[in-house]
Amino acid sequence: MPHQQALSTDHFAPGDRAPVWHDWVRQQFGGLQSDLYGDTDFEGHLHTSQAGALQLTHLEAKRHRVTRTTDLARHTDEAFFKIVAPIKGYANVEQGGRQTSVSPGSWTLYDTTRPYRIANPGSVEHLVVMIPQRDLQGSAARLEHLMARPINGQSGIGRVALTTMRSTFEELPHMSADAARGAGELLTQLVRLSLTELAGLHTPLTQREALKDRIRQYVALHLRDPQLSVEQIATALNCSKRHLYNAFAEEAHPLASYIQHQRLDACLRELQQVGSAGRPITEIALHWGFNSPSHFSRVFREHTGLSPSEFRQQH
Repeated sequence: MPHQQALSTDHFAPGDRAPVWHDWVRQQFGGLQSDLYGDTDFEGHLHTSQAGALQLTHLEAKRHRVTRTTDLARHTDEAFFKIVAPIKGYANVEQGGRQTSVSPGSWTLYDTTRPYRIANPGSVEHLVVMIPQRDLQGSAARLEHLMARPINGQSGIGRVALTTMRSTFEELPHMSADAARGAGELLTQLVRLSLTELAGLHTPLTQREALKDRIRQYVALHLRDPQLSVEQIATALNCSKRHLYNAFAEEAHPLASYIQHQRLDACLRELQQVGSAGRPITEIALHWGFNSPSHFSRVFREHTGLSPSEFRQQH
């Protein structure tokens, strides 16, 4: 029978759950930093099984984020491609200057040897699959261009792969080690075919993804500019505002809201990293493009449930 492991924060006092979860995530997924958006009320569950060389993890948790820094990626012992396939909720995946949001019916791939961020801004239930990179390197797909791209799990080979991921995880407890190894090899082949198909697509969908990449790159470069707006982006990219809105039509946040969330995330990271010894909160907010301290405090509390000063004190 394949190796299995189940972990739950239910067995710990509420005050101990956050550090326990951080340790589990770091150990289970090969060195990740995690945070809970400043929340103190947290619940999380991990159930992991092996299918040959593949690791499949069913994750249920309240909102949280994970980050693989450049330094952590540099010291990776083994190279994996990692898949996140939401069952409930959604995940925002960022790697290599690209960002995508995946929800039930879609999945995406990212590289553990390079920095990445995964944001789960609400309660989630995900299936996470880790595939050794050596098992996918023979793919015809140019994998470096396929990281953090949404893959349609509602039709075609992408749906076959997604269905197989879920059914494999569910049936692993009833499989012999040999059967589990075979299931893992089948799943790897289906992922390879999905990536090959994604690499060969030349449709309006991929054109929209390319525009989305350009928008995100522009936002990242000009995030500190308080004048950054949809109008400014449209002028800079020489396209209409309608094209910009259409590019973000299926995202969790419209474009203007996306800009605000990027600014908030930048402020959150700085408040976590420097703690009470850092520069004043108002200075941080202005540095990242907020032109009103009161507006920053309001949207910060809406996002985290805490004031900026309360959040800083907790970290």
